[in-house]
This record gives sequence, structure tokens and C-alpha cells, in this order.
Amino acid sequence: MTTGKFITLEGMDGAGKSTHIPTIIAALQACGHEVVSTREPGGTVLGERLRELLLHENMHAETETLLMFAARREHIDSVIAPALARGAYVLSDRFTDATYAYQSGAKGVVAAKVELLEQWVQADLQPDLTLLFDVPVEVSMQRLATARSPDKFERESADFFTRIRQAYLQRAQQNPSRFRIIDANRALEDVKQSVEEIISTL
Repeated sequence: MTTGKFITLEGMDGAGKSTHIPTIIAALQACGHEVVSTREPGGTVLGERLRELLLHENMHAETETLLMFAARREHIDSVIAPALARGAYVLSDRFTDATYAYQSGAKGVVAAKVELLEQWVQADLQPDLTLLFDVPVEVSMQRLATARSPDKFERESADFFTRIRQAYLQRAQQNPSRFRIIDANRALEDVKQSVEEIISTL
């Protein structure tokens, strides 16, 4: 059986990545692919319960990291791996790059600790493609200011978001074959066109 593909969407809060999930799903389905759309933290019953804790409860950054990977372990076992095995395309709103950006880059958890957890939880599983929606920090914060009730991450300072953006761009530089950086500080239709062009090459 043909192995599927694993696509992840990354970016700061307010970058607009989630807006383009329907576009990606439609483009993949038009090519005849089964699409499994999911998110992190979450994606499973247990993962969604952990998501509520992670987004709303204050905790040590390393506790946060461990809970992220606990949710990820369940996510991989219950959703991602089975879908890929049957040839589906898995589209995840965030994955491990977010842990490197938020918990390591922004909150200071040593990257080597994240790497150890990544190897333990994921083994050789990595996304086939990561779309990084990039916007200036001030744009992100302007968008969040008019959004729904913010979670604890969305209420953070400009310095926090600056560290996240830097960490994401560093991840992209370290993994150029996997990442595609999308300038999300453009008109919605222009961003959508860029997304469709990238998906059409899969």
C-alpha cells in the first residue's frame, strides 16, 4: 500500500495558517487523496484534554514540553501513523517545530532536551512538507488584538513573539528541503495562491 504524506502548518499565533486549511484539504481531495486534518496539541480525546491544560494553565516550561510530547505520542499512535500507513495525506495544524519555537525558542527549554523527546516519541517520523506562515511580529499582535478571547500564549509580549519567529526561521534554515516559507503579510487571495502552488507540486 502506498504510504501517505505528512504535511504540517506552522507559524506564530496570528499568522493566519489555520485560515488556509480548507484550501489545502480541497486541493488534495481534488487530486483524489484521502485527507486527515488534525491539530496539536490535540487530535485525540486525551490530546484535547491536555490542550485545555496547555493553553490555559500556567506551568513550568519543561512541564509544558513534556505534556506536549505526551499529547503527541497519543496523536501519532492513534491518528497520524495509521492514516499514513493506509496512504492518506495527514494535515496537522502544528507539530514538533512548534515545540522548538514556543517551548525552546521562546521559553528557554534546552533544545537538546526537546531533541531527546523528539527521538523517543517520533523515532524517524518527520513531516514531508512544512508550510511556515510568516508575518512581522507587529502584524501578528495586531491580528490577535481583534481576535477571540486569547489563550495564555496569545497574551504574551512582543519579545516572546519575536523569539518564536526567530526560532521558526532558524528551523526553516536548518531544514530547507522540508520547509516552505510563505509571506502571510499579504492579501488573503495572494497567500491562498501561494499555498495552492506549493500543494500542486506534491
